[in-house]
Amino acid sequence: MKKKKQKKSEENYPTTGHEWDGIREYDKPMPRWWLNTLYLTIVWGIGYTIAYPAWPLINGATPGLLGWSSRGDVAAEIAKVNAQNAEIETKLLETPMSEIGADAELANFANAGGAAVFRTYCAQCHGEGAQGGKGYPNLQDDDWLWGGEIDTIHTTITHGIRYEADDDTRFSEMPKFGEILEPEEITSLAHYVRSLSGLENDAAQAETGKELFAENCAACHGDDGTGGRDQGAPNLTDAIWLYGSDQDTVEKTITYARFGVMPAWTGRISDAQIKQVAYYIHELGGGE
Repeated sequence: MKKKKQKKSEENYPTTGHEWDGIREYDKPMPRWWLNTLYLTIVWGIGYTIAYPAWPLINGATPGLLGWSSRGDVAAEIAKVNAQNAEIETKLLETPMSEIGADAELANFANAGGAAVFRTYCAQCHGEGAQGGKGYPNLQDDDWLWGGEIDTIHTTITHGIRYEADDDTRFSEMPKFGEILEPEEITSLAHYVRSLSGLENDAAQAETGKELFAENCAACHGDDGTGGRDQGAPNLTDAIWLYGSDQDTVEKTITYARFGVMPAWTGRISDAQIKQVAYYIHELGGGE
């Protein structure tokens, strides 16, 4: 009969030579299953770095023999979705902006796509809910410098505001009256401008400012201060203020002027996406 192999006692194992307070460190071999697992992970790791993108280089990374990439998967998914939407997207491009709402399927497609475009490209300035902020128009109210009709909104998005790289951009420029008027005249003018929307003001200064307004501001804002869309001049009587309505802010606006810029979205997003986001903005409730 075969003799059973005797197990080593703790005393028979060699030690590493380390001992502390009577505690010794044995030099026992690793379990075979553990070593085999280690060797398998090493082999798998080498195979992975050969087959898939792995090692960073100066201008990219090793592509791997399989040529796979997560970006490639995303591009394939986008291409798949675009192919599925190709028919309705073509229909959208061929349909005038004013007629999109008459087709329920087309309207749903435009509204859903426009919401996605807005959250991606527009919300950073106009807010997640399109409520705007200081210097950025609220797209839910009915105050539109250049017009709130759906075709007008489409034109604004297409060519931008004061975006000099686009020859068809909407352009207007308020003079810096700090270079034209004296500080005390600007103060009087600010009192009159505030009086147009019923804000607290100094009546005597406002009366002086009224004459200054007629001489310097009425050409764009109108004799009654209601503005003009041909040149994007704000209505000063509706109590909607893009930068603020307090006396100091109004004086700064008159002194230094404002020159907000919105980029033209032609070439940044597709023509279909421009139509979608124009429709979406118009449907928010402030469109005319």
